[in-house]
Amino acid sequence: MLTVRRATGRDLASITDIYNEAIVKTVATFDTEPKTVVEQEAWFANHGSKYPIVVAESEGGIVGWASLSRWSDRCAYSGTAEISLYVRENCQRKGIGKRLIEAILEEGRKAGLHTVVARIVAGNDISVRLHESTGFHHIGVMREVGRKFGKVLDVYLMQKIYD
Repeated sequence: MLTVRRATGRDLASITDIYNEAIVKTVATFDTEPKTVVEQEAWFANHGSKYPIVVAESEGGIVGWASLSRWSDRCAYSGTAEISLYVRENCQRKGIGKRLIEAILEEGRKAGLHTVVARIVAGNDISVRLHESTGFHHIGVMREVGRKFGKVLDVYLMQKIYD
């Protein structure tokens, strides 16, 4: 059975492990060096009721996570967040990402956010379709802004505005 819940400090090692899998195997993140749990503690501390983190737990283990992060430190952007979403490679395509994105968007609604922005690397059609299915719309493309695994990469910008 899959449970989606707010993340706690006890989940940080699993969150870091899942993120590191994405760092070394995919272009879903533009981080290029694996993180330590100690490095991720500051990231975790910057989240809370307005910028939450949720995890998907199955059979006692964390299989994915999603977060809303501050888009900018400028006050005018206080109602805007950026979404992140990662699922363990061996657990993908089982509906976990959809459950996570729905849960984190609901948390954003409860926190009073106005809009959520997603940056998705070009070619990640599964992520684009997942975001579209939860109300995100395309708002632009940042051309050749990333470089990973010897490739220059575009990034799609998507946005969801809460009703």
